Amino acid sequence: MLVSDFDYTLPEELIAQHPLADRAAARMLVLDRASGSIQDRIFRDFPDLLKPGDCVVVNNTRVFPARLFARRRSGPAAIEVLLTRRQPDDPAVWEALVKPGRKIPTGTTLCFDEGLQAQVIARGDFGARTLRFSSNADLMAAFERIGHVPLPPYIHRPDRAADRDDYQTVYARLSGSVAAPTAGLHFTPEILALIPNLAQITLHVGPGTFQPVRSERVEDHRMHSEYYEILPEAAARIREASRVVAVGTTTVRALEHSARGGSGEADLFIHPGFEFRVVGTLLTNFHLPRSTLLMLVAAFAGRERVLEAYRHAVAERYRFYSYGDCMLIV
Repeated sequence: MLVSDFDYTLPEELIAQHPLADRAAARMLVLDRASGSIQDRIFRDFPDLLKPGDCVVVNNTRVFPARLFARRRSGPAAIEVLLTRRQPDDPAVWEALVKPGRKIPTGTTLCFDEGLQAQVIARGDFGARTLRFSSNADLMAAFERIGHVPLPPYIHRPDRAADRDDYQTVYARLSGSVAAPTAGLHFTPEILALIPNLAQITLHVGPGTFQPVRSERVEDHRMHSEYYEILPEAAARIREASRVVAVGTTTVRALEHSARGGSGEADLFIHPGFEFRVVGTLLTNFHLPRSTLLMLVAAFAGRERVLEAYRHAVAERYRFYSYGDCMLIV
């Protein structure tokens, strides 16, 4: 398959730049993957569309302020640093994306606010760097103070204080993501109270969520690995369900990776031809053209069905991407 097979046209003005004041008021396109029928609903209808025996599975990861600004010890020029992952065997060592990458060689010392410093100890492609922080203090607490919410690049505005809550699900618990599991942003405590069977798992969303697919052929792409955990109580609820309703593509990847005997690190690339073993229904936001997320949704519902649903959403002026509307695929 070609990556270009997953392209579509989206007017710029349909990319949501701000969330709705009422999360549950988002529009929800309901797609029947068997018939191709489409309904226009609102997310507040979601509990009414559940069936007896359903288990709704959510990703309770928490986004941390992973976007930092630094300067080199030798100059005042601003350097943007996106922390992507802490190395499990050394809490002072972090993987990151830096910009401008070509000017940050190995050995460079980066200076942040509050006197925090880090040395570049390794480099990779496309701005990837490994940083060793010099402080033995609580780094996550420091990032909370000096960091910025890592809003996606298609949101063309600086982050604001409200984004710390808006770009977070109401059930977020475990910190570690650099992007929100955005299908979950529509839930409110009132909606959650109407769901009789809810299971929480954790997958910490990494940079692969928003990095472009650079190969021409879909099959040549390789996914970044992301840490996940499914605790025994959640696993039991999922096993006993008559239908699993996955909230978001990150939840799908964790569930389907686990079903194949995996644990801890999900690097599963789901694209058309994939056989789903766990997920029976999917709630998801609208995704970028040519993205791995769109390919996953196309694997679940069929490429033509999904692209037709996207054309409908464009024609009906749905709001797209992270702060936008959603789609329920049954």
